[in-house]
Amino acid sequence: MEYLIRFAQAHESFRQSEIQALADLAGVKLEFLHYDKNSPFCIIRVPDEAAARAVITRSIIAKDIFELWGQGTNFDEVYADVRRRTEDRWAQYKDSSFRFTIDSFAGKRSSEKKREIIQSFSFLGFKGPIRMKNPDQDFWVFEDYGLDLNSPGTPRPEGQEPKIIYFGRWIANSSRDVVNKYDLKKRRYISTTSMDAELTLITANMAHAAPGKLFYDPFVGTGSFLVAMSHFGAETFGSDIDGRSFRGKEMMERGGTMGVLSNFQQYDMVGKFMDVFTSDLTNTPLRSAQFLDGIICDPPYGIREGLRVLGRREGLKNEEVIIDGVPAHYRPGYIAPKKPYGFEAMLNDILNFAVRTLVTNGRLAMWMPTANDEEVELAVPMHPNLEGLVDSSPIEGYQKDKSQTFHKAGKSWMLRECTQTN
Repeated sequence: MEYLIRFAQAHESFRQSEIQALADLAGVKLEFLHYDKNSPFCIIRVPDEAAARAVITRSIIAKDIFELWGQGTNFDEVYADVRRRTEDRWAQYKDSSFRFTIDSFAGKRSSEKKREIIQSFSFLGFKGPIRMKNPDQDFWVFEDYGLDLNSPGTPRPEGQEPKIIYFGRWIANSSRDVVNKYDLKKRRYISTTSMDAELTLITANMAHAAPGKLFYDPFVGTGSFLVAMSHFGAETFGSDIDGRSFRGKEMMERGGTMGVLSNFQQYDMVGKFMDVFTSDLTNTPLRSAQFLDGIICDPPYGIREGLRVLGRREGLKNEEVIIDGVPAHYRPGYIAPKKPYGFEAMLNDILNFAVRTLVTNGRLAMWMPTANDEEVELAVPMHPNLEGLVDSSPIEGYQKDKSQTFHKAGKSWMLRECTQTN
């Protein structure tokens, strides 16, 4: 059956990817019949209403999904298409309470014209009561006037006609409302590197975070991805080369809770948070066995201070330092020595780590800049045991810190079936 998705007009390059990922997670066979990045309306084909609900319920970019009853370039075409598709089903809705809503994208209608449009569907023969709150059936008329690319936020003048019209029956809404719940402005512990809540939730969807799964962030920072993964039910843990990033120096000095943990307390998800520890991915203490269902990360780029990993520079002796009879690495506040490292080498390390630790069909979702600080485009790393799934368009003007602005793109891979060697 054909269904209409009403998207938010945001993060267009992720819309199809998120919906496809959710269909795969739910085991639903999905086909995109019509999609245009400049329109919030997308037509898909899935087996039935239950499948449509399963796909949309977790979506962050979508708003709602509707059973498509008709479409056309004018209302006469819509009426004819509605009759062709659904006339044999009108009787089952005859006595149900109902409501009609008109949604005009990039255009507008007067209240009088809206009433006229609604009344024009009287041929459906509905006899039930009109109920504006919680009706049994909710019917929507969508008008797409076409986005004015020169002025995207400005609706077209009243009097213009839409380019295409859709009519549908509401099936289910998405989880888009949780974006407000996890808004960084309301979160207890954040920093300048905390990832936008909407993007972390989208990334968690594409990586298939779900109950009964174990997810890891090797560059955990303030734990933005851990929160998103846990929201969808995954058990989460993380690490960072600088433990101060997840502990929260000021909060700990005041005798408060560890920074990352305080966020889980805020959202009542402590049971999904396993722990965080100080480590870098290149020298990870984690065992080389396929035990992770997913890895999500936003690795450091080394643009401002230079990328570092644990270890001493070449030529320096690895000597134990004793202070007051106590090895330095046992003392509070110890900071391990670090050495320079290349970003491309880091990307390859991430993929190699994913191959060693992901279960078959486990997913890696990673953010990376599209170019380095010399504006040289960075190639997307590949691995023979990883299947590339998503390569999004850049997110314009993503602010990594207060002084630098970068274009970033989301990448995701799935581990192909492979044999683990010891």
